[in-house]
Amino acid sequence: MRDSLGDLESGADNPMARAQAAQRPARPKRFYKEAGVGPVEGGFAVLLDGRPVRTPARAVLAVPTQALAEELAAEWAAQGEEIDPFSMPLTRLVNVALDRVAPEAAAVREEVANYAGTDLLFYRAEGPDALLARQAAQWDPILEWLNETHGARFFLSEGIRHVAQPDDALARVRARLPQGPLALAALHVITTLTGSALLALALAEGRLDADAVWAAAHVDEDWNRDQWGEDELAAARRAARRLEFDAAAALLAQAPDA
Repeated sequence: MRDSLGDLESGADNPMARAQAAQRPARPKRFYKEAGVGPVEGGFAVLLDGRPVRTPARAVLAVPTQALAEELAAEWAAQGEEIDPFSMPLTRLVNVALDRVAPEAAAVREEVANYAGTDLLFYRAEGPDALLARQAAQWDPILEWLNETHGARFFLSEGIRHVAQPDDALARVRARLPQGPLALAALHVITTLTGSALLALALAEGRLDADAVWAAAHVDEDWNRDQWGEDELAAARRAARRLEFDAAAALLAQAPDA
């Protein structure tokens, strides 16, 4: 889901970006007048002029609830004369869930569990004290929640020194991961965008909302921004990641976990 970031690097002063842009396929023309939803077996499909949309693997683009289908349809309805896939993060994510996550759910679940073994929340800065205090304020409550609620206790480290986590704690996290492909795909995207399976799990279980998870994932980045100012390209990249994050959070909130 990181392919949208390439568009942000285009510009007259970036020869590499111009070359990459020239190699991108032309956007398809909009071929439909109306985007809507309709019932199908097991849920609701996105319809373009009454015909169901299909994923790249030719599955019907269908989801369990009408509300979620309407959010997908809104992305299609918002397209102009050309169809821009990068402006449709929810559609792209559902495509991935249906085509790639569903047939490989066990492997995807294991990948998320592996993130938990080296989670962002375990690795604390060696200084300064003000940054350490920010990390502790944002991250310690999540670790305490996991210990108190799920019996998963983890160890911390300074800097980048690896610390092995207890197998039992990782197994408890693994047991909490969703089974359904839509929720699992959303959780995977949130994990990779934040670097934290534990923050993704906190969002899935309602311990944190999306804004709090995003803030917790960017403690170090925000610290550096406060010290040195904001870089324009970095800010654009972050905005693009936030669009993908918000789409995944919306899907996670509505998708069944089984």
